Amino acid sequence: MNISEMFDKINQSVNELDLVHARKLIEENMEIIKGKKHFLSRNARELLEVLIDANLSTLSRKEMLVLQTINAYASSFDLVGLKITLKNNTELLVKEDILQYLNSDARIVLEGMGVIRKQNIM
Repeated sequence: MNISEMFDKINQSVNELDLVHARKLIEENMEIIKGKKHFLSRNARELLEVLIDANLSTLSRKEMLVLQTINAYASSFDLVGLKITLKNNTELLVKEDILQYLNSDARIVLEGMGVIRKQNIM
């Protein structure tokens, strides 16, 4: 699918109120669409802005699955699997809001490895 077809499909989906399909197309091509959002209709641009704001505050499905994998490896104390997962997803560990998704085992193991800072919870 070329760029003009993608923008046409997004605009058509928004006009037909098929927001699920429009959202999927926008999320899959976010970087392309951000730079050329003038090709979107007004309603599609509004949807894009909402999705950009939502993406800044939430984790993607892939990131949630990675955190789930980290929790599983930490719970079973599988350090090899944990290290490989951490190595392939270093950008995820920089985010501030990931701590709330880690279980206690993962927090302890990652703190011991020096991957995350120790939390002073009182």
